[in-house]
Amino acid sequence: MKTNIQPFHLAIPVQDLEKCRRFYRDILNCEEGRSAEHWVDFNFFGHQLVIHQKDAFQPEKISNPVDGYNVPVPHFGVVLTWSDWQNLSEKLKATNTKFIIEPCIRFKGKVGEQATMFFNDPENNALEFKAFKDIGQLFAK
Repeated sequence: MKTNIQPFHLAIPVQDLEKCRRFYRDILNCEEGRSAEHWVDFNFFGHQLVIHQKDAFQPEKISNPVDGYNVPVPHFGVVLTWSDWQNLSEKLKATNTKFIIEPCIRFKGKVGEQATMFFNDPENNALEFKAFKDIGQLFAK
């Protein structure tokens, strides 16, 4: 598995720029980068996330069944180390985050076993954070 990866860039729409700014900065501890009146850049775990203020939009909510869970689509997130995932999970529980899928282990005892959790940002963008005890399982078949 290649370990030197280039960061991805993701831009998402939000209605309440300041509320989302506080969420990504203060709850997820993402360092804020450049910004303007209608957008903010963040260091999203080594990747570039930009929130763009967009008035009156409604993202479509659908899900797919995965290992007994209804996984929201679309969603985005990061693969963390096991300890970073546990620390974030505890922080989110302590801040009374409402989970779509509570922190759990999916595919237990199978190829691709992983810790995962899903929750929404303040604009209902679905986020998934996951971790593998064996990172070699990330792309295993």
